[in-house]
Amino acid sequence: MSAGFPFPLIATDLDGTLLRSDESISRRTRDALAAATAAGAAHIVVTGRAVPWTRHILDDLGYDGLAVCGQGAQVYDAGAHRLLTSVTLDRQLAGVALAKLEAEVGPLYLAASRDGLDGEVLVGPGYEVTGNLPATPFTDAADLWSAPLNKVYIQHPTLGDDELADVARRVAGGFVTVAMAGAGIVELLPLGLSKATGLSLAARRLGVKAAGTIAFGDMPNDIPMFAWAAHGVAMANAHEELRAVADEVTASNEEDGIAAVLERLLP
Repeated sequence: MSAGFPFPLIATDLDGTLLRSDESISRRTRDALAAATAAGAAHIVVTGRAVPWTRHILDDLGYDGLAVCGQGAQVYDAGAHRLLTSVTLDRQLAGVALAKLEAEVGPLYLAASRDGLDGEVLVGPGYEVTGNLPATPFTDAADLWSAPLNKVYIQHPTLGDDELADVARRVAGGFVTVAMAGAGIVELLPLGLSKATGLSLAARRLGVKAAGTIAFGDMPNDIPMFAWAAHGVAMANAHEELRAVADEVTASNEEDGIAAVLERLLP
């Protein structure tokens, strides 16, 4: 344990957790994280976003540590702008999973995140991207499978996110991991992959164990991270599934929920 802060490792999700709705990080939260790291803790960002959609936020934060991106698929050294580990989706298994799912619920709207530091996000007809993140449209399904992927995103014309994720787990859970990461964001990932996978790899590099980790999140994809960490803190705006397994609930991402907890724990 660090002398000044009770948890040697602070793991924070980005969207709905560290970031406010305008994608900014408040001064109070920046100061609380700086004080915690000055007191001996390490801060790791653990996000569903792949590296290309995360890098600008880390650069703005002046963040030079490790980040876990792509739902645990990527461990990224922000200071060196280098990808340390990357897990890719078995495209054959993902194709089988999609075929089974579409046989059950009809045609899906698709997007996919290509592997690598500069991997594009490909977006098919009908798929709605949340926020102003860069994406490349595709019309030919063959383009989707032409290069290594970290994940496939799925949307349905009528099913809600929770319902779509439930059906996907039931019919395709033997081929891929299904994660619900936010509004309109249901993902198919490499089988067995979760934020906990990537976080445990990054923590090992830092010499920190699960017992020394406090984690903050807001969505069901944060459940494995909460299960791994010693203490899981859900935001007030969190999905009910995450709140149900959290050790505590803090204020929302708009109301400096992370800062409120860190300030309480600081000496």
